Amino acid sequence: QVQLVESGGGLVQAGGSLRLSCTASTRYFVNYAMGWFRRAPGKEREFLAAIANSERHTRYADSVKGRFTISRVNAKNAIYLQMNDLKPEDTAVYYCAAKPNGDEEWSRWGQGTQVTVSS
Repeated sequence: QVQLVESGGGLVQAGGSLRLSCTASTRYFVNYAMGWFRRAPGKEREFLAAIANSERHTRYADSVKGRFTISRVNAKNAIYLQMNDLKPEDTAVYYCAAKPNGDEEWSRWGQGTQVTVSS
């Protein structure tokens, strides 16, 4: 069972940047597609970005396209989310997720890391 651990959250001013990291404890990291989600207070969980096991194929939610970049390094069992031009509405708990290649459901989740953007 893969375990995911996020890091890199914190407090940043509007317009600033943060880079989130997620490491996976599995020998079969390349067998998983990976993604980032967030949940803001009082809102439902929101998909942000996903990356295939190839390290190249990505997709983004419209709300973050052009500001956030997802990447992965299979040799490190890690994915990243580079977040630029942060806005107060980006304040949320950010989660790393994984799903076996070919699955529809995101079945593995990290514990989350808080990102707070001040105005």
